[in-house]
Amino acid sequence: MIDAINTALRRLPTWVLYLLGSLYPVWLLYLGMTGGLGADPVKALEHELGERALQLLILGLAVTPLRRFVGVNLIRFRRALGVLTFTYVALHLLVWLLLDVQIVSQILADIAKRPYITIGMAGFVLMVPLALTSNDASVKRLGRKWKRLHLLTYPAAFLGGLHYVMLAKGFQIEPLIYLTVIVVLLALRLFGFVVRSFVALRV
Repeated sequence: MIDAINTALRRLPTWVLYLLGSLYPVWLLYLGMTGGLGADPVKALEHELGERALQLLILGLAVTPLRRFVGVNLIRFRRALGVLTFTYVALHLLVWLLLDVQIVSQILADIAKRPYITIGMAGFVLMVPLALTSNDASVKRLGRKWKRLHLLTYPAAFLGGLHYVMLAKGFQIEPLIYLTVIVVLLALRLFGFVVRSFVALRV
């Protein structure tokens, strides 16, 4: 079963993921313009983009555990997942900036005074260098520094999950589930790093 899944994944070109990921925001925009996103389309668009970004981020974090513990190999799609995650986060931010708040002074005040916005912006800032170096030229130019730089993925992921939890009004289980999954995936990566370090010291 796993072999069949991996065979099918090898036949799937990465451009399909980019295409589908690019079409979804267009579809959301169409729904917003035609009344398909409810009474407050701006808030709905903002929420949908943010939640899909978290889902893509989680899938990107799950690539290594899925290969290690389940045998499903999504490694060739990891860069596409990362680029799409950043794209959705950037669109989520743009909707908030241009369609929701709009007033520059209010934007700056919200970033400074509202902790969930401060945390969300911090996560976005951490993702910027990741997006800028998600290409073969950067990998070659940076060498070993590229992997160290892309460790920023982990705090950015945690901040994204925390942003969603703090954004929710009252006790809501869904944001907590997202944050829990992110923490578990980060813990698995940390555990793997500790084990590899221990084995290297023993050798």
